[in-house]
Amino acid sequence: MDTPIEASSLESMMGLAIEQARLAETAGEVPIGAVLLDASGAVVASGFNQPISSNDPTAHAEVFVLREGARKLANYRLPQTTLVVTVEPCLMCAGALVNARVARVVYGAREPKWGAIESLLRLKSLGLNHRIEVVSGVREEECGALIRDFFRTRRD
Repeated sequence: MDTPIEASSLESMMGLAIEQARLAETAGEVPIGAVLLDASGAVVASGFNQPISSNDPTAHAEVFVLREGARKLANYRLPQTTLVVTVEPCLMCAGALVNARVARVVYGAREPKWGAIESLLRLKSLGLNHRIEVVSGVREEECGALIRDFFRTRRD
């Protein structure tokens, strides 16, 4: 990316993604939130998981934000953008990020069962035609607690 977004700003932007995750939880969805930033760090779009309420298996926070960002920027390619998301993206979302040409993904908590950025799969090692910069572990404990607590209450 031409203009790196500072670490303190990423922590702040993760706070916005966490707010979105809490909205998802309030709506009865898995609490994952995302924010799309332009090259200067301004918010282009924000959203949360909505597959249950929308009856749409593709309505993950990342896909929602990519769709909204593409609409607002009037381009299906989103170069020089940063996606900030509370949990490591799944395979579907990782593919969407590559197709959209997002420059950087910042995520909070790892997802050992579904994560396609560094956990289950390593996006960088797949030899794809687009490389995404990855920053992981931003407000990791807080992001992980949202997911753990959500599923703990469902199991009890």
